[in-house]
Amino acid sequence: MSTKVADHVLQRLREWGVEHVFGYPGDGINGLLAAWGRAEDHPRFIQSRHEEMSAFEAVGYAKFGGRLGVCTATSGPGAIHLLNGLYDAKLDHVPVLAIVGQTHRSAMGGSYQQEVDLHTLFKDVASDFVETVTVPEQLPNVLDRAIRTAYARRAPTAVIIPGDVQDLDYSAPTHEFKMVPSSLDRSAWTAIPSQESLERAAEVLNSGDKVAILIGQGAAGAQPEVERIAELLGAGVAKALLGKDALSDELPYVTGAIGLLGTRPSYELMRDCDTLLTIGSSFPYTQFMPEFGKARGVQIDIDPHMVGMRFPYEVNLVGDAKATLERLIPMLDADRGREWYDTVCANVTRWREVMERRAQLSADPINPEYVARALDPLLPGNAIVTSDSGSVANWYARHLTHRAGMRSSLSGTLATMGCGVPYAIGAKFAHPDRPAIALVGDGAMQMNGLAELITAAKYRDRWEDPRLVVGVWNNHDLNQVTWEMRAMEGAPSFLPSQEIPDVQYAAFARSLGLTGIRVEKPEDVESGWRAGLEADGPAVIEFLTDPAVPPVPPHATWEQMEATAAAILKGDFDRSSMVRQGFKAKVQEFLPGRDRH
Repeated sequence: MSTKVADHVLQRLREWGVEHVFGYPGDGINGLLAAWGRAEDHPRFIQSRHEEMSAFEAVGYAKFGGRLGVCTATSGPGAIHLLNGLYDAKLDHVPVLAIVGQTHRSAMGGSYQQEVDLHTLFKDVASDFVETVTVPEQLPNVLDRAIRTAYARRAPTAVIIPGDVQDLDYSAPTHEFKMVPSSLDRSAWTAIPSQESLERAAEVLNSGDKVAILIGQGAAGAQPEVERIAELLGAGVAKALLGKDALSDELPYVTGAIGLLGTRPSYELMRDCDTLLTIGSSFPYTQFMPEFGKARGVQIDIDPHMVGMRFPYEVNLVGDAKATLERLIPMLDADRGREWYDTVCANVTRWREVMERRAQLSADPINPEYVARALDPLLPGNAIVTSDSGSVANWYARHLTHRAGMRSSLSGTLATMGCGVPYAIGAKFAHPDRPAIALVGDGAMQMNGLAELITAAKYRDRWEDPRLVVGVWNNHDLNQVTWEMRAMEGAPSFLPSQEIPDVQYAAFARSLGLTGIRVEKPEDVESGWRAGLEADGPAVIEFLTDPAVPPVPPHATWEQMEATAAAILKGDFDRSSMVRQGFKAKVQEFLPGRDRH
């Protein structure tokens, strides 16, 4: 039997070490699906409920697996559905390859069914590489370049293969004019800044008395070096949300997340420092960074395209975080006072007490902060945690203690809803021997999570550790946007847009043969989490939480709290309880001791 183009696509993916492809079938990829049958499902085809979920699962697989994520979809609507997940990969710098079908070449330009100009569709999201294969000899070079570019640029790429091309007999490029040969090897490489730029960076850092370090996901491979430079500089370390698992929160000088979802000690670290070192982060909200002109700055990033645009850094070091820090550390002075370091550590201790008190505040029926706080000590040491977008991301950012050995992530830059459950499914295929926990609001669960529970049920037997625990904050409200309307627009909640139905999430899980638990009282929160973590397969733990508990920004002053309260009192449907909960939460920052409520 002759080898078809579709057969060679799968063979080439296997040669690149691809083990899973996340997709949804359609006639635009019938040739590929037939090849999968001939290849006995190798690499494995993982069927989602929707092409957007295929892309999200590929992103989760790539984020947590440290390797290429691959997704596939049919022409037209299938290709369109991939876009949101691919944009998530683009904005969070994740290597993902999309293999997409297209109408037959003979029908192109004829307004044929499901014919979409895929080059135009993908030219932004896959701007680093998108190409259509029109003849068999073109395939190896196009596919290899797409994979190599995805890895090198940490970006999504796209390969478009018309349906009739998939069924052509494969023939390799020959040694002649206008043929482009290809090769598989992708040797490791490391970027290192020049010696002169390292010396300039050392001068800036050595001059500082109050050094702040901001890390992102680009620091993930340099934990020992980040710890060492923080200790040498007596610095506090704040984390962008994509860098949450880049360093343990148990270190006394780690101030936690930065930004609107961040912590008070991170806000104070940036406000009061005189020197900033940013490692592997493109955190965009400059209002949470030191005031311009009051702090000197050094940045380390492997991507020259991303340096120098968030803060007026004096030195921009283009290089791998680990290799750069290894060369920078010997140039730093170790003799400096402890006052700044002690202040940072004291602020962290104080914040942890505040958050403990906030989580213990009464609410109706359950304080959403307590749901996250109760999970924190129960997390297995090898857990993979995903968070969806929305108010749940606040509780993920502030209450979950990242410990060495854990992994965690969310949609950092796109901040898209609906990624939490498919991320966790992708993580399970990358690490089938580890438990995954998805933290999801009821809005995101209704958007994508419910359907993707079917995918979890379908593949539960493929995972050595079958635990995939989905925690749902059920408050009948699109809560993050509701609070943004109040705080930023000075407007009361607009119920027709914000109120959502009360869905029986746990019952739906049980209908699929999964564990499903509905928690309606605070005293049952811990036992609910325990039941999910002890289940012998995927589980949904649904918590009825109070939408009136505010995600108070770390920099909120009494004046801002009063202004928000005034806006709420204009006519919000739940105004009295929101004012009460907001002030209860804020006052915890001003109480002495550990036992006041």
